[in-house]
Amino acid sequence: MEHRLAAVLAADMAGYSRLMEADEKGTLARLRTHRIELIDPAIAKNHGHIIKTTGDGMLVEFQSVSDAVHCAAEIQDRMRRRNADVPEDGRIQFRIGINIGDIIFDDGDIYGDGVNIAARLEQLADVGGICVTQAVHDQVLDKVGLSFEDLGEKSLKNISRPVKVWRAVLNGQAGTTKTKADGMKGTTSARTSIAVLPFANMSGDPEQEFFVDGLTEDIITELSRRHELFVISRNSSFVYKGRAVNIREVAQKLGAQYLVEGSVRKSGERLRVTVQLIDTASDAHIWAERYDRKLDDVFAIQDEVTAAIVATLPGRVEAAQRDQIARKTPANLAAYECVLAAKVLHHRSTHTDNKEAQKLIGRAVELDPDYAHAHAWRGCILGQAWVHGWCDDKDAVFEQVVSELETALSLDDNDADVHRILAAIAVNQNDLTRARHHQERALALNPNYDLVVVQQGELLTWLGRPQEGIEWILKAMRLNPHHPERFWSHLGKAYFNARQYGDAIEAFMHLSTMDAFQHAFTAAAYSWLGDETAAAAHAARARQADPAFTFETMHATLHYGKEEDVDHVREALVNAGIPIG
Repeated sequence: MEHRLAAVLAADMAGYSRLMEADEKGTLARLRTHRIELIDPAIAKNHGHIIKTTGDGMLVEFQSVSDAVHCAAEIQDRMRRRNADVPEDGRIQFRIGINIGDIIFDDGDIYGDGVNIAARLEQLADVGGICVTQAVHDQVLDKVGLSFEDLGEKSLKNISRPVKVWRAVLNGQAGTTKTKADGMKGTTSARTSIAVLPFANMSGDPEQEFFVDGLTEDIITELSRRHELFVISRNSSFVYKGRAVNIREVAQKLGAQYLVEGSVRKSGERLRVTVQLIDTASDAHIWAERYDRKLDDVFAIQDEVTAAIVATLPGRVEAAQRDQIARKTPANLAAYECVLAAKVLHHRSTHTDNKEAQKLIGRAVELDPDYAHAHAWRGCILGQAWVHGWCDDKDAVFEQVVSELETALSLDDNDADVHRILAAIAVNQNDLTRARHHQERALALNPNYDLVVVQQGELLTWLGRPQEGIEWILKAMRLNPHHPERFWSHLGKAYFNARQYGDAIEAFMHLSTMDAFQHAFTAAAYSWLGDETAAAAHAARARQADPAFTFETMHATLHYGKEEDVDHVREALVNAGIPIG
């Protein structure tokens, strides 16, 4: 047996038995994912050593008390972010207790009073919280950027003496002990706030209430996946169920800039759902839609209508705000508005607009350094410059892209944009396996986000599955009828790889302007159709746009997983008159 002084972290999963009873396989799978992606890396990063695990908990040893507290705070903070989109009764959450004392190490296990106290503290902690002893508090105060609340002396089970307990204050909870963190700058992201009022059941059929309420709840849940929106909770908005409301009064009470309201009417075998988006500042109805469906499968209709609404609403909100932003000077824009304006410029895909987008997104990060969505989009905008060569030092820019995405991931790994951009970077490095991992995560986080959906189509095209890719790209276009023009380019490339050359040419013809690569793909499509004149004309336009353009120039932008798809492009371009290199 070995005795030594160590910090012990005891963690336990709240509601383990209930979650296992409800969904044993799903709970174990999600817990395993949290361990692999979050908990174990946090322990390793903070120099911890897992001594023992049980089905719902673990004991971890740290040589440094500060490392133990840092690790606990990181786990709880990131789990809170992960749970933001999960219904409350399905969340995996932990309680954590930390103690420092003389520990007995024997045959790979740990024992002693110090371990027992850590375990008892864990039981005192709030769900998602951390409790520490006086000794831990004294050592880390003013060192870990946390405040603590004094819970007084507690009598712990099987511990003869009272123990002074402190509760760590996480993420804006009120605290009593000040630390250097108290002076840190607060958030200025000012996300757009939106509330979904309970839809009205116009059918006169009480049995339809389950469908109406379910539709409203699904819309709230799915909108919450969009991290640029602050969605008012169901508990707040359902207070107004069945009540005639004054829009401005409700907006003021809920703190909502936009309200969504709607109705459901059943007539025979038909179901009609109406929905409208209201700007509460002006009472203006800025978007409205009606969905008529045959009542074959009520749950399929619920999913379909929900997907249509949540895919359209964020775009309509952005469109409604663009005029307001256009009237402001960049120096007056708040962080969220800077991000919004930067996105608009980014989608124009020109060198000049990219430079302006970099300035705006840089300002967003300055205004709110903890705004994960801003860091994600800074990585995206810089990544556009890196891909197109709109920079003097590509290696330095790539390092900056990676740094921004790592920051965004550490702040919020539930942001679909973070994983979308990581997937795009992996594609550009020809690492299609890693790209699939991040793309699947992005799609799981937000299956109705047009930029994620269109990228799924791009990735499938690179993987040699262009027919599936075409379906995903067309779906993205349906999700966002006001999609960026570049979606046509993605569709043209997918059609070309599917050997549907006429469709590819038609897709590229939707572009208002074409760069050298788009002219080259069009030339290749005409070449395979046997139209040598048109093929040569587009090859010449490619060389006009870039006098040094060759197949090797083109090859650097191709990320096909199958060599035959590369040969398919090469043969057509050579026939069209593009030199190899």
